[in-house]
Amino acid sequence: MRTRDVAWSPAAPTPIDDDLPAQVTRMRRILGGSAPLILTGAGVSTDSGIPDYRSPHTVPRTPMTIDMFLSSPGFRRHYWARNHLGWRHMDAAKPNAAHHAITRLQRAGLAGAVITQNVDMLHLKAGNRPVVELHGCYGRVRCLHCGWRISRHRLAEILEPLNTDFVRRVRGRGAIEVAPDADVVIDETDDFRMIDCPHCGGILKPDIVYFGESVAADVVAEAFRLVDAADSLLVLGSSLTVMSGLRFVRRAHRAGIPIVIVNRGATRGDPIADLKIDHRCADVLDTYCLDA
Repeated sequence: MRTRDVAWSPAAPTPIDDDLPAQVTRMRRILGGSAPLILTGAGVSTDSGIPDYRSPHTVPRTPMTIDMFLSSPGFRRHYWARNHLGWRHMDAAKPNAAHHAITRLQRAGLAGAVITQNVDMLHLKAGNRPVVELHGCYGRVRCLHCGWRISRHRLAEILEPLNTDFVRRVRGRGAIEVAPDADVVIDETDDFRMIDCPHCGGILKPDIVYFGESVAADVVAEAFRLVDAADSLLVLGSSLTVMSGLRFVRRAHRAGIPIVIVNRGATRGDPIADLKIDHRCADVLDTYCLDA
């Protein structure tokens, strides 16, 4: 299924739930002591310094689309120039309290698998297992023609000596704004040099599902299998704006599985959730873990 049906504007600011202990008590009652399947979005990672697109007060940005990436060599060069400067920001990010709380819950048998829409690998860094990465991850690059793969670290080692002047020029201007897609906000990229696939000459692309691109069928099937086997579903930090996440919530609802959503701002799943908590994920999970 393609990641379409997207609204780019952030969620409208909403009042934070001020009676967190009472909300968490309701959460425990609804989940009923089960080990919920967890579905996460960008709101889980903002405390790690990774910006998102749609939370309240976010500056509106247009995410990368597959059509944009494939439209021209110039556009791909522009993308890779930005990514070359920014991907290490995501690579250096560390799991926050929400990721570590999920680890504690999983080890205590109080949480099941994680399905994440994030590409930041923070669930894996925190020791969350198992994790289904719906949209891939920033740490791999693949050829769109032959499927050859290379790690993002190894690609950086190849690109760095080709772009010393470019990096020096951009960094000489001072601080650079980092965007949510592991890249930076810059305009002048004509002097950046990118490589093609060394095996077939094809286009190299981060192993990430761009907007407008299809999630791999086997990944979707595994996520649906986890939903069908779950006793409950806990959504953390996702506005559920795109269907790639919302479909799992709808499937859980059709199966009569209890659903709890924790997110700052409204989500598309709110009307079918058994409970919505408008609060920071880390605060809710820390409170939830107190009696775990």
